[in-house]
Amino acid sequence: MNTKETVRSVLAATLQVGERANNWDENTKLLGALPELDSMAVVTVLTELEERLGIEVPDDEISADTFETFGALVRFVESKL
Repeated sequence: MNTKETVRSVLAATLQVGERANNWDENTKLLGALPELDSMAVVTVLTELEERLGIEVPDDEISADTFETFGALVRFVESKL
């Protein structure tokens, strides 16, 4: 599974959005557009990504920009690999 699909899988499972996640592209808005993506969900998504991919995400590197779009989150995760 590539990074993009791993991020998609983590978001779909964590946010419980099911098949909706399959339609997301680089420009799909996340933060502010998905009611399921609240502050607790952000923490859960990051924790799951850290565990699945063996990355570490320091708190001071997280901003609203990280979760602005699906593409932004994928690029952020790829920068951690």
